[in-house]
Amino acid sequence: MRATISRKALDAITCSELDLRLQGVRGNPRRGPARKRAQSLRDQLESVSISMSRDAVSIKAADSVASKVPEVTLGFWVIKVAATTLGETGGDTLSMTLGLGYLTSTLIFASALIVLAACQIAAKRFHPFLYWATIIASTTAGTTLADFADRSLGIGYAGGSLLLLACVLGSLGLWYRSEGTVSVNTVSTPRVEAFYWVTITFSQTLGTALGDWAADAGLGYRGGALLFGALLILVAIAYYRTRIAPATLFWTAFILTRPLGATVGDFFDKPIAAGGLNVSRPLATAIIAAFIVACILLIPQRAGTHPRSASAGSPHR
Repeated sequence: MRATISRKALDAITCSELDLRLQGVRGNPRRGPARKRAQSLRDQLESVSISMSRDAVSIKAADSVASKVPEVTLGFWVIKVAATTLGETGGDTLSMTLGLGYLTSTLIFASALIVLAACQIAAKRFHPFLYWATIIASTTAGTTLADFADRSLGIGYAGGSLLLLACVLGSLGLWYRSEGTVSVNTVSTPRVEAFYWVTITFSQTLGTALGDWAADAGLGYRGGALLFGALLILVAIAYYRTRIAPATLFWTAFILTRPLGATVGDFFDKPIAAGGLNVSRPLATAIIAAFIVACILLIPQRAGTHPRSASAGSPHR
């Protein structure tokens, strides 16, 4: 509690009295020693005040834990939408353009995801390029996995979306039961990070299925992008205007950015007759990848933080 005493409070208590003493000794040459003692006392009190202020800053820093994931800012969402768009074009490049099929492409991207997620979990701190590479691996794996579930397994977009929604809710439920929170700001231990990446992968896959479902339901790629963009605006309004738990809004927005990116990706590479731009998938993938690299370099990348004492026990965090 001593560290909460500010320099201003100490000055309010002591400076008036010390100033009076100093003023009294200035006009009296016989009181030189008293003046020196008073000045020495004031210097000591100022030193103690500065030391306490530094201790308060140190205590505050010690009570915070750096997360392994980036701080959620506008820049985060810009890169996230671009990464999901890259996931759509990159996943379709392997499965369709190169003709590897959904299952083989899923195995390739899932293997890359496992390796990158293991490196991310093993890392001691937040690394922007490693984090976003893992995100891209999860979104490409999500693209081909959703296509495999919807088309190869024959359960359709509605069935695939419901199945993946159950996976997302199950992952979040297990995470909350284990940690008492599903806040991304608490991702600082291997166990929490494992929950995080499992939920991320299911969310990416669900978003892909939702995007394809909306596009094939008659909205088209532009209509789907407008729909999910409008829903994201509503989530942003809810964040600032309501008391809905921020963690709930984050995961809602995270899921919705995936179909937004998927419809934008389809808009790039689909034929003009189908409402797209007819840009080749490999070229679109290269353009979006360059954009993501530029964003990572130009947009400040900071790790999120959270209080040590608040790492569990609150669903609102």
